[in-house]
Amino acid sequence: MASRILKIHPKDNVLVALQDLSKGEQIAFEGEEYSLQEDIPAKHKFFMQDMHAGDEIYMYGVLVGKAQYAIPRGGLMNTDNTKHAADPYTFRPFHYHWEAPDVSRFEGRTFNGYLRSDGRVGTANYWLFIPTVFCENRNLDVIKEALYNELGYSVTGKYRAFTHELLTAYEEGRDLDNLSSDELSVVTHKKNRVFKNVDGIKFLNHQGGCGGIRQDAAVLGKLLAAYADHPNVAGVTILSLGCQNLQLADLMQDIKQRNANFDKPVFVFEQQQSKSEEQLIKEAIQKTFVGLVDINKYERQPVPLSKLTLGVKCGGSDGFSGISANPAVGYTSDLLVALGGKVLLAEFPELCGAEQNLIDRTIEPEAAHKFISLMGAYSQAAENVGSGFHMNPSPGNIRDGLITDAIKSTGAAKKGGTSPVVDVLDYTEEATKPGLNLVCTPGNDVEATTGKTASGATLILFTTGLGTPTGNPICPVIKVATNNALDQRMSDIIDINTGAIIDGEKTIEEMGEDILEYCIRAASGEVIPKAVQLNQDDFIPWKRGVSL
Repeated sequence: MASRILKIHPKDNVLVALQDLSKGEQIAFEGEEYSLQEDIPAKHKFFMQDMHAGDEIYMYGVLVGKAQYAIPRGGLMNTDNTKHAADPYTFRPFHYHWEAPDVSRFEGRTFNGYLRSDGRVGTANYWLFIPTVFCENRNLDVIKEALYNELGYSVTGKYRAFTHELLTAYEEGRDLDNLSSDELSVVTHKKNRVFKNVDGIKFLNHQGGCGGIRQDAAVLGKLLAAYADHPNVAGVTILSLGCQNLQLADLMQDIKQRNANFDKPVFVFEQQQSKSEEQLIKEAIQKTFVGLVDINKYERQPVPLSKLTLGVKCGGSDGFSGISANPAVGYTSDLLVALGGKVLLAEFPELCGAEQNLIDRTIEPEAAHKFISLMGAYSQAAENVGSGFHMNPSPGNIRDGLITDAIKSTGAAKKGGTSPVVDVLDYTEEATKPGLNLVCTPGNDVEATTGKTASGATLILFTTGLGTPTGNPICPVIKVATNNALDQRMSDIIDINTGAIIDGEKTIEEMGEDILEYCIRAASGEVIPKAVQLNQDDFIPWKRGVSL
């Protein structure tokens, strides 16, 4: 029988409800009886002792908040009686000892990836369109529609067919208000892809490149260069207007600075130097088509698991995230690190409260100090505009049990597992060291996945308790549900369900191994994550303003 409550760490003074609990119930735990003072919804917490104003609240073994007034034993934690608090952090000499997990099940295993000339390996084979400025977004949209519909990459066929059926019903004079979609004979038109070894043609529409401050354009150039150089990208088409802040020469220089041996095909078109918009679009399509013919010749080949770079992310988090999906992904992270791969943990606003643990796990003092500096500057920037990390939890997070940022963050940090931190990277810096890397990004779902991909993630594990339809143009995003209800309700976007952990049917370790098995299949193209199937190609550059 599944447990009804959970104490995460011996030091904690709150218990987590794994099922809905009712006011007046007597809950037995470790020889103690707790009389519930009110209803405790699943995912929420109740206090193990009488609390007084100013008392410290512990969860995951760390300070996560302080009581605002007297709260009786068995009372519900909420945003009124609990406010965010976290322990200060500092650098201190610390020798971290890590016991790597048993990886015998995965030793000698491979995945089928695309081996690039510089030795890096892609999990996909994409052609990428890059605009240097938002003025070219419309041209990209025209090109995208043409290529997607003719080459078999569109996923909107069923909706076009549905709209056609609605039009037919309208022309026949049928009552559209009372017409059920189930009555319409919608046929999904699937067109076979022309280029079997080209996983997609992707477009990085954005709102930058001109206006704003020059620093924004400079950061955007480094971000776009990182995407052009990404191992999942085989070729690039660049569209430029001509007069924008982010000049073509600057972008090409950024690419060369990132990779002096960059040798992918790149086709460049500048609209203010072209005869007409029509000529520019036709030439871009023609050149790209020839490029697609060439990269279609690339084939997957077996490579060791050490060639994987795994980004770990959470979004639409709930009170189960830090109990099921995040620690399971954390175990997957530890497995991959033990196998020689790279793991990227980002979302700096969602590491609040976990800083000291991460600092103590950092191998090089220089990297630890870099982390402290980046965290401090980020936090101060938020406070300077009247915000702060304490304002990170969204209404949905709070509604489902994440009452303070420290609760959300310490649960979020579980995705990084327990291995030593080998490096700390600022936004767009590339991960080069095997092991766990910390990457400075916002917690915002799309900005974070955009940044993790720029640092080299070739797969992203994205945990969610509420359901988040987020993907990335060039890095396959795998959605991991924290609970059974979400998996059943939004099965069209979920790839893996860790609800069995909550039900007591699987351990965190068993689920972590299952997740790695799925990653191997996804990296080999044997299974296509839902976000990829749906063309959820979300891309938002971080302008380094305050974004939590």
